[in-house]
Amino acid sequence: PVMSLKVPWSKRHKLVTKASAGGLSYSLSNSFAQPLTSKELLDITRQRGDSQYIIDEYLNHSLHYTPNGGSRDLRAEVANHYESSEISASNVIICPGAQVALATVMHTIIGDGKGHAITFRPGYQSVSEGPALVGSRVTTLPLSASYGWQIDVAAVKEAIQPETRIIVINEPYNPAGTLMRLEVQRELIDLAKEHNIYILCDEVYRMLEHEPSKRLPAMAEAYSQGISVVTMSKPWGACGVTIGWIATQDCELIDKISDVQYFGTACPSRASEIQAIMVLRSSEWILERNMQIIRKNKALLVSFMETQKDFFEWVPPCAGAIAAIKFKGPLSSTELGAQLAEEGISIKPAYCFMDDITEENDYFRVGFGEEIMPTALEALHEFVEKRKESWKSAMA
Repeated sequence: PVMSLKVPWSKRHKLVTKASAGGLSYSLSNSFAQPLTSKELLDITRQRGDSQYIIDEYLNHSLHYTPNGGSRDLRAEVANHYESSEISASNVIICPGAQVALATVMHTIIGDGKGHAITFRPGYQSVSEGPALVGSRVTTLPLSASYGWQIDVAAVKEAIQPETRIIVINEPYNPAGTLMRLEVQRELIDLAKEHNIYILCDEVYRMLEHEPSKRLPAMAEAYSQGISVVTMSKPWGACGVTIGWIATQDCELIDKISDVQYFGTACPSRASEIQAIMVLRSSEWILERNMQIIRKNKALLVSFMETQKDFFEWVPPCAGAIAAIKFKGPLSSTELGAQLAEEGISIKPAYCFMDDITEENDYFRVGFGEEIMPTALEALHEFVEKRKESWKSAMA
């Protein structure tokens, strides 16, 4: 199949926010949790008391190739973080981040150009447009704030074609930080099972549910043809480790994915693998620290939304460190983003998540996972206060 080149939706944003020159002073764009430093990670690892071997391995490891699909010790560590016995080291493939993982799965399942995929938007472009990039036919269904950013299973059923091979979702959901209801997940799995369709779930914000009791089962555990894609970046803030993974119960599919991966980035960095093991073994402490930051920052954001409710509205987020916000004033999110950038403040306008923006879906994204977020939010508040009277006049 012929792959169609897609211009990254975020390319424009990187230019507006001067990303190549170090970015703006006040960032509300980032979607990850607070990163550790390398020294902090080593210190935490030492404090665990059973970790000297892994530190020695980090300091003295060979620069030899790692195995295709990742070293067994990391794959076993990943498998330990799943509750189901159906997920073992043999059900995991390590990738250099989630982007590569998503593309590799899509190449494997629909890369021959003969299948059909169902995706959703607004969304992360690699999820929404990934199937089209590998040459597949795609039906993209709209999500809306008026429906709580929830997937309409009836609409999915109507979109299924005889050639449909995969449904691609992102839960918890980017850009809104919302979470699919458990009964919706079950209905979607039942529908996919009935039609022998894979479900690929981008789960990069999983483990950052604001109420852990609301956490959904991983798709790789919940469905025999389910595929979970995860990255170290979002929950653990380990963006620079550049490690992600694919997990599925389907061992035959794992073999096919491994074959496709051979022609991409077959061997992850061993240094990154070892850092990923350190992170996963300290996962409980890191996640608790990051959730404390997220809860604190979310409270500030809730207060801002209440104070500025004449100008902004949202579906309150319940997972991750992101929220989708609609500006009710006299500017589009594109125009608002440009004006904010001139004042050194970065948001993610709607064009970062779709290329067919309407009045209904013109929401911008903010991130609130970092310790520096309150300073950026205060800058946004001051920006609004300076302009609110002129906005009110324009809205009258």
